[in-house]
Amino acid sequence: MNAARSAGSWVLLMPVALLVFLGGSQKLSAAPPTFFNVILADGADPWVIRHSNGYYYLTVSTGVNVTLWRSRSLAGLGGGDRKVAWSPPPAGPASRDLWAPELHFVDGKWYIYVAADDGDWANHRMFVLENENPDPFQGEFVLRGKVFDPQADRWAIDATLLNLKGRLYFVWSGWEGDQNDRQNLYIAPMDNPLRLSGPRVEISRPQFAWEKAGSGGRLPEVNEGPEVIVRHNAVHIVYSAGGSWTDDYCLGVLTARLSSDLLAPTSWKKSQQPVFHRGNGILGPGHCSFVKSPDDKEDWIIYHNARYSNARWNRLVRAQPFTWQKSGVPNFGLPIAPNAPIRLPGGDPPHVRYEAEHARLGGLARIIPRPEASNNAKVGYIDSPDSFVTFVVSAAAAGTHILSVRFGNGMPERQLATHKVEVNQAAAGELSYPYSGWDNWSNAFLAVELQKGKNTIRLSKGISFGEVDCLDIFPITR
Repeated sequence: MNAARSAGSWVLLMPVALLVFLGGSQKLSAAPPTFFNVILADGADPWVIRHSNGYYYLTVSTGVNVTLWRSRSLAGLGGGDRKVAWSPPPAGPASRDLWAPELHFVDGKWYIYVAADDGDWANHRMFVLENENPDPFQGEFVLRGKVFDPQADRWAIDATLLNLKGRLYFVWSGWEGDQNDRQNLYIAPMDNPLRLSGPRVEISRPQFAWEKAGSGGRLPEVNEGPEVIVRHNAVHIVYSAGGSWTDDYCLGVLTARLSSDLLAPTSWKKSQQPVFHRGNGILGPGHCSFVKSPDDKEDWIIYHNARYSNARWNRLVRAQPFTWQKSGVPNFGLPIAPNAPIRLPGGDPPHVRYEAEHARLGGLARIIPRPEASNNAKVGYIDSPDSFVTFVVSAAAAGTHILSVRFGNGMPERQLATHKVEVNQAAAGELSYPYSGWDNWSNAFLAVELQKGKNTIRLSKGISFGEVDCLDIFPITR
């Protein structure tokens, strides 16, 4: 007997003839101006910038190296070019536990700030890498050393750079002393991107109940992940608060006038309530960055959230637009519901969407009605080696295209699932599906080469079991 499942339930199927059939005629939506806003199915501490060359650059915590993604599409960042920019030495103070890297361009050079340690978590400090090549995908990032206050060389993570027309400040999260009882936010001046030019100054410590969620006992109170956004005459530091291991992780904001002394704690005013928190089915939103849309008309927040309840540090990366309050502070609203497609960033290439229930199915694959799916149906039971979903897609021109597959993985042991990909009957790679739970959809990306006109894209069983909702496809430009 064959074991198969749908939506997390396991049933036994009697042997059947494995016939190929159509799940309805192949249909597509006409370049929908929407996307489902997961831009990376597995990642934390996202940092995204848009450079003058038109590329978005993304990096996240991998723990073992610094990896960069690049794409001219904000919504398609997860399918962009990818490169390991720096691997740590086998031993030493910056050899283990690499967290929250950030990429910055200052005076014609690239800098990456990353937290690391020697294998002892309590020894986390901030380090800086430098690359003199104008293209961060070229040249070499070289470790230039630790960035620290010699008078207060304490545990430090999550640093960012505030650059006000050449005036540089370093902002990070750290311990006041040698005990892991509280993480505060600190700021210090810099005389260049490699070192501080003055002592650290505390500008925030956990104060409100929402900043102390999950703390107590041996667990610290947390302010971390500071990120800067400057608008008009004010500078805002949006930071993460509460236990990062909880579903109540959230964002707060500190605001100071640009004309004020940014090294004076009294210049910074803190929001009394979180400015972005759990809601609409999104849990633990935190550690963010900010970019403009490709047409420079919209503000977008890129953030991580828990992949499922009590996921602790198992996260994915999302994007959504935000506006501004009359008071001048950012208005993030609530996280957009995960099953609601949202408008593509202005200037992003249009997507063409193909629903899985309209594709050609084979083996055990079958259509399952489901209200959480994009067209109220999904395809599951892709459970045998000869099970598949074949999309017939059309490309206006030959070239590289990004596939964004909306998938579900709710395996009982939370193991990884994959689907093998064939394009025009040739192997084209494999899609990776981290666990999030059945009908708790996410997106997996793959760059493939398509010919002009009709193409077939087949997804078939790889490791474990995954379900498919729909496929978005769009060309990329370099």
